[in-house]
Amino acid sequence: MASDKPAHRFDPNFTKNVVEGMGPATTPRNREVLGALIRHIHDFAREVELTVDEWMEGVKFVNALGEIYYTSNKTRNETHRICDVLGLESLVDEIAHKIISEGELDPTSSSILGPFWSPNAPFRELGGEIFQDGVPPNGRVTKMHGVIRDIITGQPIPGAVFDIWQASANGKYDFQDPENQTPNNLRGKFRANEKGEYWFYCLHPTAYSLPRDGPSWQLLSLMDRHPMRPAHIHIMVTHPDYQGCTTQLYPNDDPWVKSDTVFAVKDDLVVDFQPIKEQDPKAVLELEYNVNLAPKGYKGKV
Repeated sequence: MASDKPAHRFDPNFTKNVVEGMGPATTPRNREVLGALIRHIHDFAREVELTVDEWMEGVKFVNALGEIYYTSNKTRNETHRICDVLGLESLVDEIAHKIISEGELDPTSSSILGPFWSPNAPFRELGGEIFQDGVPPNGRVTKMHGVIRDIITGQPIPGAVFDIWQASANGKYDFQDPENQTPNNLRGKFRANEKGEYWFYCLHPTAYSLPRDGPSWQLLSLMDRHPMRPAHIHIMVTHPDYQGCTTQLYPNDDPWVKSDTVFAVKDDLVVDFQPIKEQDPKAVLELEYNVNLAPKGYKGKV
């Protein structure tokens, strides 16, 4: 027996009319992106039968993102943070940078840049320290070293630049902690030697919480999720002839590494900090991490 229920409870032509409302001067890419956005957001509203009150709460939430940005003198980007906690930034990063090699070496996985990178980090000598304000209480000095290689040839990449930044032992970056840290503390750039080697002294990283007083915390609370980021070190490795790699490294014993609130952890980025093997008065730990880069233009397996 045929159902008397109409095929469409809601106007079946509504979304089509909105998409087709874009004018002829809309670029093909804008038409593709905005058309998909309209279709998906309309499907979302229909799927959950969004109420007027729920929609208005969403409007207020979006307004709050802008308000906190401007009242903080543009230092608090909660919109960016919302993209993080929803996994959007990590997904966009994966789409933009994922390469599967046709050979034995895959490129080092990328991860999100985050809000604390600075273009002004100074170059430091190989073997130097990035903690320019001294070692903070509870800081564990780590000798970090490795080789930067070409994924096609397996050969080292001389002159590659290894840019590192990290939070201090109190879980704060220099931007956030001017009372205790000078600008560019726990930041530095190092140029690999002729063998593609780099080495320097940093700190074992510290886990920290996202802010608990804004819209992102409100959203996390609605989803019954914690705000913790596992301990991590940010790195950006570049060379003029290679596709750069921006990523984060995570200690394998961190309690939050399997539930990162921004979903940025990948298997090859989980690392093992070891007690330093050779006598070194400067460090108690060491981390060996080799970085693999793809030549510019290399696409890998599609």
